[in-house]
Amino acid sequence: MNGPRFILAAKDLQVTRAGITVLDIPGFEVAGGEILSLIGPNGSGKTTLLQALALLIKHARGEVFFKGEGVSSSSSALAYRRRLTMVFQEPLLFDTTVFENVAFGLRIRKTPAMEIQHSVTENLERFGIVHLIQRSARKISGGEAQRVALARAFALQPEILFLDEPFSALDPPSRESLIEDLSQVLRTTRTTTVFATHDRMEALRLSDRIAVMNAGKIHQIGSPDEVMNHPADEFVASFVGMETILQGKVTQKSGGSFAVALNDRMIEAVGEVALGESVLLCIRPENVTLAHLPQREPTSARNSLKGKIEKIVPLGFFYRIQLHCGFPLVSYITRRSLENLSFQEGQEVIASFKATAIHVVRKRDASGRS
Repeated sequence: MNGPRFILAAKDLQVTRAGITVLDIPGFEVAGGEILSLIGPNGSGKTTLLQALALLIKHARGEVFFKGEGVSSSSSALAYRRRLTMVFQEPLLFDTTVFENVAFGLRIRKTPAMEIQHSVTENLERFGIVHLIQRSARKISGGEAQRVALARAFALQPEILFLDEPFSALDPPSRESLIEDLSQVLRTTRTTTVFATHDRMEALRLSDRIAVMNAGKIHQIGSPDEVMNHPADEFVASFVGMETILQGKVTQKSGGSFAVALNDRMIEAVGEVALGESVLLCIRPENVTLAHLPQREPTSARNSLKGKIEKIVPLGFFYRIQLHCGFPLVSYITRRSLENLSFQEGQEVIASFKATAIHVVRKRDASGRS
């Protein structure tokens, strides 16, 4: 864990409140230059983990490591804190100019005036707000204020940057623009970053790895592709957008494929399972295609089921189609597809999805065995 490639690590980290464990992380590692996102619902422990890693709150047990060295002593903790910065959901700006806000940390560190001028200007330019340099921080928008907070953080040239829901209070256009600019700055500076968010799309756009949290624990950590398409359990599957999650037992098995009976329907999937084993079948809505009855075009999908459209919900460029095929099933289709196919609520259709498009989660018993 403490090898040279990990700039930040934690072992057996626990935080308690009123005698109740609210954070329990057996192990956690962040590589140098990596952007790691913590995602999960409100109250899942994301902010608590950030604060524990930044030594802003005390932990009941465990230790934090910076470049392989523990930071438990007061001297090592102080040196560690000087190498990190944190940006919160609220910008927390001082009642002075934008320049003075960004320069604040540099002045504390007694940085020469010429270096301060250069660093402040450079970082305001990075975030597209150098024209606000002499503006009062009280007279700028919320999006501009968050850009100032980020410029102030980068002016200190941190080795680790902690971001705690920095976009959640912004309107959609401001959020989109700031995410794009921050992504460019992070890639340019190669700043090691731990980023907490409840928005999986933000995490996908910024992250090298994603950790999914709930109830103070990390359920899964891996690349965006691993987490989004190969969730470790039902909670992760639901949180990352596997809108159809079906539970059943394996009733047939042949080679690398198997079948699960759901009411009077049979679902075929691919995977190594045992006959009679309980499994979860997770299906992303974008992998479910719809067609009119009777189906005229042949399909290579092994699963083609008749179902009824129960609800159609617009989601920007896509529509969410809620179906009942003997079990609930969700599909996403584009606006153009909906217009061309003229689907309506109450209509019967054919829903198809490939056996290989189903992610299989093997259920575990109380002993942890599949």
